[in-house]
Amino acid sequence: MSLLKGIAEAFSLILTLDPYLTQIVLLSLQVSGLAVFFAALAGVPLGTYLGLKPQERTRFAGKLLYTLMGMPPVVAGLLFYLLFSRMGPFGVLGLLYTPTAMILAQFVLAVPIIAALTMIGIRSRGKDVQETARTLGAGRLLTAWTVVRESRFAISGAIVTGLGRVIAEVGAVMIVGGNIEGHTRVMTTAIVLETGKGNFELAVGLGLVLLIISFVINSLLYSFQGGGKEIA
Repeated sequence: MSLLKGIAEAFSLILTLDPYLTQIVLLSLQVSGLAVFFAALAGVPLGTYLGLKPQERTRFAGKLLYTLMGMPPVVAGLLFYLLFSRMGPFGVLGLLYTPTAMILAQFVLAVPIIAALTMIGIRSRGKDVQETARTLGAGRLLTAWTVVRESRFAISGAIVTGLGRVIAEVGAVMIVGGNIEGHTRVMTTAIVLETGKGNFELAVGLGLVLLIISFVINSLLYSFQGGGKEIA
């Protein structure tokens, strides 16, 4: 099959909304979307808490977050595989090779990114906002909320970055999901499988969809960053 023919057939699959391709894309968005949603619920408050504290008191926590940001996805996948396998402590739950296990693995990958970038965003402008709010008589909770609101673009960028990280990863979801058709097969794992089978048109089609999603994610991130400029 020629490259041009493969790309043409890939576009045909996308434009005709091929059921198999559509199912994979929707499951990918569902798994990664839920993972990032829960990661934001955990990571934003954690990053805000660390960002409002003096830097010298959170040095170890910051180093730990930076280390976890670079955690290889296969390590996260292996961790949850050991936890959810039959011999693992949570094997009785039967979560291995389910979308839930995939969500948990991606959650662990996204939390450090969202927390660390939120912490950086809070620190970059939080001190002045915090002092102003306290001068006006705001309590601790209201002060924290004011800092978060003023840092909303940085926090939004952190969440979008987390989404970009997990939706394109393959190692963790391959290990804990098993790449089961119609159940745990997402875009990245399907690309690996279909390429190995020689089904290049579907692999290219999924790759194009993933590129489009990545473009949208990075466009949002670019917008949150003010087109490369700091947002006042």
